[in-house]
Amino acid sequence: MKLVIVESPSKTKTIEKYLGKDYKVVSSKGHIRDLATTGKYGLGIDIENNFKPNYKPAKGKNAVIKELKKDVLNSNYVYLATDPDREGEAISWHLYDSLELNDEIYERVIFNEITKDAVLKAFKNPIKINNDLVKSQETRRMLDRIIGFRLSKLMQSKTGGKSAGRVQSVALKLIVDREREIEAFIPEEYWNITAQFKDFESILEKYRGKKIKITGEAEANEILNKLSKSFVIENIEQKEKTKKGVMPFTTSTLQQTCANRLNFGSSKTMKIAQKLYESVNIGTETVGLITYMRTDSTRLSPGFIDDTYKYIKKKYGDNYIGYVKTNKSKNKVQDAHEAIRPTSIERTPESIKDYLSNDEYKIYSIIYYRALASLMSDAKTLATTLILENNGYTFKSTGSILTFDGYLKVYGKYVNNEDVILPDFSNYKTNILIANDILPSQHFTKPAARYTESTLIKELEALGIGRPSTYSKIMETIKARDYVSVIDKKFHPTETGIETTDKLQEYFQNIINIEYTANMENDLDKIADNKIDHIKVLTDFYNKFEPLVDKAFAEMEKKAPLLTGEKCPDCNSDLVIRKGRYGEFTACSNYPTCRYIKKEEKEKIIVGKCPECNNDIIQKPTRKGKLFYGCSNYPNCKFALWDKPTGDKCPECSSLMVEKGKIIKCSSCNYKK
Repeated sequence: MKLVIVESPSKTKTIEKYLGKDYKVVSSKGHIRDLATTGKYGLGIDIENNFKPNYKPAKGKNAVIKELKKDVLNSNYVYLATDPDREGEAISWHLYDSLELNDEIYERVIFNEITKDAVLKAFKNPIKINNDLVKSQETRRMLDRIIGFRLSKLMQSKTGGKSAGRVQSVALKLIVDREREIEAFIPEEYWNITAQFKDFESILEKYRGKKIKITGEAEANEILNKLSKSFVIENIEQKEKTKKGVMPFTTSTLQQTCANRLNFGSSKTMKIAQKLYESVNIGTETVGLITYMRTDSTRLSPGFIDDTYKYIKKKYGDNYIGYVKTNKSKNKVQDAHEAIRPTSIERTPESIKDYLSNDEYKIYSIIYYRALASLMSDAKTLATTLILENNGYTFKSTGSILTFDGYLKVYGKYVNNEDVILPDFSNYKTNILIANDILPSQHFTKPAARYTESTLIKELEALGIGRPSTYSKIMETIKARDYVSVIDKKFHPTETGIETTDKLQEYFQNIINIEYTANMENDLDKIADNKIDHIKVLTDFYNKFEPLVDKAFAEMEKKAPLLTGEKCPDCNSDLVIRKGRYGEFTACSNYPTCRYIKKEEKEKIIVGKCPECNNDIIQKPTRKGKLFYGCSNYPNCKFALWDKPTGDKCPECSSLMVEKGKIIKCSSCNYKK
């Protein structure tokens, strides 16, 4: 009997069916070991002995390891078939070490999709564990443990913060920096002047050939007095432009697109994608519907490209066949994989809709049509630019018409339609146009927008911070630690988040920053490529980091609890505001001698029911006194909105309807009542 060990139990039956009766497929149920919490600072790492890690069975995994050892004894060969990334490579190594395997009785198999052809091909081409990848992942784990344990302990003892981390704290810093940028922003007034015609509008751009900026109402009125409603057509230019197609999904672009188009959080997107990857019963077979969903690569396999070109030709015609789009990946290790794509282009979303949940269908559809669109031809538009002249002032109108839909044939519903259609001016008998009206409008410059999950993930990836598999966890952590509030999908740092960031920057600005964190990711890649020694990376880091921690413990002032101005009725000590598991509460400053806790009854303005947990939505103030509407079950539920819910649900997407001024609109989609 040959034993195959995979990570997820949901894969076992499918893979066993592909391999046949000579194979037994079992699951490790994820990681089987982790660093212990023994030794210096509870790190589970022997710092003085070349950073030797001390591993122990992960919680609840003793029984799993015991059962796997029995399976090994009853087998004559073992295949380690964990996921095709660094994490999976590390799990394979832990299995190898824990189950006391040797090179004569084991091999490593890697497949990017769970289909019969891919699995059988992998077993015909087995390899050994890549120890460089294992070292890279082990180094990452030790760095995260050292930084996380040491800084979290510091934050807990000195501030209201609960944790800190190598990537988490940089992500939080981005949010805090953006908030301060918004607070410091001074809006600048500017005015537009728009000429309105029957079928289009034109905006003032220049005066006597030079760009014009109108900064006040008086200046706008002065210009209006010089204009007539008669405009001369100075130039009409038409150009055919190409609307470039899309690349297939990587992990981060999938998370961003699902956040923007489907209103899914990154953790929800990855959970559903994991299910689609592992296998789904579609009636005729149980099969993985998509390729591995943790990847930086936009590469597609030659077989999938050939099959898709045939499919495009058959369904849409030769003129819809596109070209392979390439992208230089920063991460060569992940680029060994493919982009996220369907395992078969013939398996359309509509053909398997009955076997998928509503959310699974949405995720599969967007992955399927993105991969299909990436191999279709570019779209083409006819762009028109109209230049009008009026007493030395130049007005400009731009528009475009889609002349060939190309990839938008299948992906158009996921793309914003930006077409502005201008009239056919060739039919006009004169070069004079008469405006219906010329109107001034006041505007103010706006600061950079607050981060959403989507834009923060995009920024982290652009900066080279973190990896695809870590982004959703980072988002969940900064929310769970009460470092941010999410209002209308945007991250607002809390007082605790700002305080934690400020303290870390005061003592660790040379480590908790974008450049150092990105360079560390590069070092981890070099370890994976066997270009740098992992012990050197750990040593260099620790020798820089640990003295800073010692200094911070010695010098950082401990945050005093906030006085309420009241006295304890039991011992007459001051009452203070403390933070607990379920938020702030008022208690005696003489704790633990006095354990008095004030029972507070606050009048709550209830405005509806939370769509996520069905508790009350109540009116709340921000730290600056601005009102928003959040779940009363905070912090267990962090649902929040700026606009007041009406109590009704959107007829199109079932999200809450809200009041915004005099408008009743959906809180998620573009529906308006």
